Amino acid sequence: MGSDGKLPTSATAAKGPKGWAQRFLNVGFVAGFLLVLLTYAVVSQQSQRFGAIIASPDDVAAISKQAIKAPGETGLAQEEKTETTAPAEPSADHHQHQDTSGDSSNQDDQQQPEQEWRPKAVVTEEPPKRDDTAAKPFDNGKVVLTTAGPYSDTCDVFGDVRTNGTAHTVTLVPATSFTERREWTIKPYIRRTMSGIPEVTVTQLDSTSASSPAPACTVRHHVPAIVFALGGLTGNYWHDFSDALVPLFVASRRYGGEVQLLVSNIQPWWLGKYEAIVRRLSKYDAVDLDKDDQIRCFPRVTVGLRMHKEFDIVPEFSPDGQRLTMTDFTAFLRETYSLPRAAPINLKLTPEKKPRLMLLHRGHYRKIVNVPEIVKAAEEAGFEVAISDPRFGVHVEELAKSVNSFDVLMGVHGAGLTNAVFLPKGAVVIQVVPYGKMEPLARLDFGDPIVDMDLRYLEYSITAQESTLLEMLGPDHPVIKDPESVHRSGWDKVAEYYLGKQDVKLDLERFAPTLELALDHLRQQ
Repeated sequence: MGSDGKLPTSATAAKGPKGWAQRFLNVGFVAGFLLVLLTYAVVSQQSQRFGAIIASPDDVAAISKQAIKAPGETGLAQEEKTETTAPAEPSADHHQHQDTSGDSSNQDDQQQPEQEWRPKAVVTEEPPKRDDTAAKPFDNGKVVLTTAGPYSDTCDVFGDVRTNGTAHTVTLVPATSFTERREWTIKPYIRRTMSGIPEVTVTQLDSTSASSPAPACTVRHHVPAIVFALGGLTGNYWHDFSDALVPLFVASRRYGGEVQLLVSNIQPWWLGKYEAIVRRLSKYDAVDLDKDDQIRCFPRVTVGLRMHKEFDIVPEFSPDGQRLTMTDFTAFLRETYSLPRAAPINLKLTPEKKPRLMLLHRGHYRKIVNVPEIVKAAEEAGFEVAISDPRFGVHVEELAKSVNSFDVLMGVHGAGLTNAVFLPKGAVVIQVVPYGKMEPLARLDFGDPIVDMDLRYLEYSITAQESTLLEMLGPDHPVIKDPESVHRSGWDKVAEYYLGKQDVKLDLERFAPTLELALDHLRQQ
């Protein structure tokens, strides 16, 4: 039988007896039927295989961020869930005890309520696999869920994406037939363990069901959107950067301002305080997600921000292959605030000038009690010294320009050291580490990020004799005699004594070499 359903017309077939023709016809029908069955079986197996890949989280994790396309389709919704483990870093529980006010290490002006928060040990995650299939607007539907790492969960939704703020939903309308409805819940705050942050539900609709129609668009955007939450630990100056500004920079920088911010648990004062930064990351007014009753349609929505490390950026984790660094972030801040200095003083070229040292003065716990003596010692070493005690209400632009005018920033471990982001590249930061084996914490929060800012980091760890805890508790108290036992007893005791009850009296003779190291570095610029 031919492909048109007619009998063959060859001479051999025409000349054969009638019985042979009938048998040939029967054989043709049977062969055609078997061919149809075989084709159906092959297609069925392939369809089942694609369905299994999408449905199985374990399989999806091995696929990387690639859209899975069945034959003849433009794309299928996909979930990617990547989970990795890595060696543990120092505990991050300290963050609920960090300074809880604004611009400085003096946090008495505005205390935030204590958080019910016990995060897991800080770990360094493995680099996520690359997304080599950048989705074009509305040409497919794809959901990429990322849960790897100790801090954050994020969800990237590509295609016809619709947000309902008051309902806290993000809905994907598939561009092609997809018979399975799926849902994911994401806490859009940077720390998944933070309480009191509303979750956002991401739904991939069942395109074949009329029982769950897509919400109709009331506003259509032609730029992507980022959904994230404020509150939590923001309001503390260090957390403002570590938990919000740095990860928001990483998430939005690729768009060059062409991105809409949808903010849950919005804090208008926070957006006002950092308005210059936020305006450079997004050209559009931020939307109060919790009060937004519009159905907004986007070509792409990212739910949640991603933290790589505390107050730091891991280039390999940057989205879309950007490989951003903390030096990119600090350069961005210098541009944002029009900071004049990109490099510190060069003592080779201007040996007659004195480098400037900013000494951060805390008004409460972990304060330096012999500030006048330190100022005198630094001046005798060759520095011009200024004492800084910025308060919560100070304008960030004024603070940034002030810090940028210095060559050295010095202070006891605390939020004030966050101002290192405004220093010129190559400047020096001296972190005074409180007594009590607090070095791992100090390096995690400031040491590593400062090095990644291309600044020179110097660490001065005080002894028991330089801590007011010695006079308060005596030499035989476990807090003095056995700090490791205090660490083993739990974070609460560590925070209570080593961060909350001790002040610092520097041994000037012992501290002098640190000042000399700072000078040597500036001489080598």
